[in-house]
Amino acid sequence: MIRRTSEPQFSTYFHSRGRALGLPIAGNFELTARCNFNCPMCYIHHSKEQIAASGRKELTAEQWLGIAESAKNNGMIFALLTGGEPLLREDFFEIYGGMKKMGLMISINTNGSLLKGEILERFLKDPPFRFNISLYGGCNETYERMCGRPVYELVKENIRTLKNAGVEVSLNLSVTPYNCGDLERIYKDAEELDVGVKMTTYMYPPVRIKGDGCEANDRLSAHDAAKYTVMWDKLRLTDEMFAQRAENMAKCISDEPLSCPMEEGEGVRCRAGSSSFWMTWDGKMLPCGLMTEPAAYPLEVGFDNAWKTIREKTAEIRMPSKCAACGYKDICGVCAAVCSAETGAFDAVPEYVCEKICETVRITQEYCSERNL
Repeated sequence: MIRRTSEPQFSTYFHSRGRALGLPIAGNFELTARCNFNCPMCYIHHSKEQIAASGRKELTAEQWLGIAESAKNNGMIFALLTGGEPLLREDFFEIYGGMKKMGLMISINTNGSLLKGEILERFLKDPPFRFNISLYGGCNETYERMCGRPVYELVKENIRTLKNAGVEVSLNLSVTPYNCGDLERIYKDAEELDVGVKMTTYMYPPVRIKGDGCEANDRLSAHDAAKYTVMWDKLRLTDEMFAQRAENMAKCISDEPLSCPMEEGEGVRCRAGSSSFWMTWDGKMLPCGLMTEPAAYPLEVGFDNAWKTIREKTAEIRMPSKCAACGYKDICGVCAAVCSAETGAFDAVPEYVCEKICETVRITQEYCSERNL
């Protein structure tokens, strides 16, 4: 049985203290929008030509390190280097090495295809705290269909090499119409490689690059997203564990409406804008990489002022009042970024997510009934 990725207790503790004190404990650094893959559901992916046409530029290594230094001086402990594909940057190791010298705990999001040759050797000598590698399928054919490149065998071997060297690796799995048929093979790969997996069937509408919702074929229908969520649970859980999960799910659902409905919804419940921030490839600070606002510009106003703006504006955000009164809210996991991406407003109900969670509960209960669990 493979394990789910879990956060170390010290990270949870620091984030809780950071939230209470208003400190930016974690910074997410989107070093580039470029990628050597072409995944249809990606929320941030531009070619060199698109970047040039936009008139915007990637931040330089000096600028990234300057922002990181200021963030560290304000309390940052954790740094995530992401993209696009961050390893495409020729100066990646200048940025990585500079941040490591600051004493930051660095994680790297990558598609895993470039972890070979000199790049791999450098990481084996000086590894990050963790690699988060996206595994997009269980065969070369699926990789080519979803990413445009048949590199499944290469990525799997790179993961194995890192694991054998004692480097911490976690897998990210995004389930879409392009790879949903590989779910069992991906599970077996993760089990063989002995790596934890963070799986999701929810794909954010790529509002940061398209300005509107997902194309019809870029993500699963709400029903199918629920179906594959339950399928993954059936793969990774014993019948006893699945039944317990279903029971816990049922306990969290309330059929009773609130006697005194809220006039406005709850605020942002996650760490975005309270103990963490996101820096886009062109220098914009956001609470979360899947939001488009509120925004601030540390290269123009300084890190301290930018972080102050993000904290204050994030604290003003209110989610839908209907969500606060919903009987499914404790198992839903809907967030401000989801509401905004799905509807264009933080306080509007994301109907796709509502349908997905209701279907997940229904399919879970149906399976338990069929198996007498």
